[in-house]
Amino acid sequence: MILKYLDKNNLHHAYLIEGSGLEIVPEILKFIRSLGIETIGNADVSHIMLDSFKIEDARNLKSYAGERGTTSGKKIFIISTNSFLLEAQNSLLKMFEEPIENTHFFLVVPDVNAFLPTFISRFYLIKPEAESSRELEEAEKFISMPLKARIDFIKELLTEAEEQDEEGNEITTLDSARSRALNFLNAVESTLHKKTMSKTVFDIDSFEQIFKVREFLRMPGSSTKTLMESVALAIPVL
Repeated sequence: MILKYLDKNNLHHAYLIEGSGLEIVPEILKFIRSLGIETIGNADVSHIMLDSFKIEDARNLKSYAGERGTTSGKKIFIISTNSFLLEAQNSLLKMFEEPIENTHFFLVVPDVNAFLPTFISRFYLIKPEAESSRELEEAEKFISMPLKARIDFIKELLTEAEEQDEEGNEITTLDSARSRALNFLNAVESTLHKKTMSKTVFDIDSFEQIFKVREFLRMPGSSTKTLMESVALAIPVL
């Protein structure tokens, strides 16, 4: 999905990639291996998985990035997170503006709209697709469901999936409930817009609720389940 955007002969110092970490990180690892860099047991390849990237995480990243690598090759940082706090963005502006030699960053997030324009400008931005066809199909079904079916759908959507890393260790993926909720919310908004744009009376309340929920989902500690259930209650059955 993203390999076509990555050029091994012209490697950018920092990539900002919108999408599912569960799908995109394996592709990044594959690309890194194509550069002749081992991704397992290599201290110069770091994969940081966080639900929320905070100011202390930014400080740690700057510290790690500034350290000398254990090999003479490249240092790679893959960061997959569901939200990136503004304080952390501001803290890293200078580091991304002044590239560190032989150091490359891959930042994977569900929604780049949560970032400051000045932060985004430091990156090579990759947005493979707005919504997958599967998500759009599910959004179409969701909008036509009665309330109880919507609540059951949300419960299943937000169930954490157990995956395995490259070494066979079982992990809880950080393509987490919050990330999946954001992706699905975007698909619902897109589908709802297509269904209502031809109507004489435009249901602005539903879109306002989706906007509010999207903002709250980006806040650490917010209840993903409660927020998504509020969407189920707010949008009309179409």
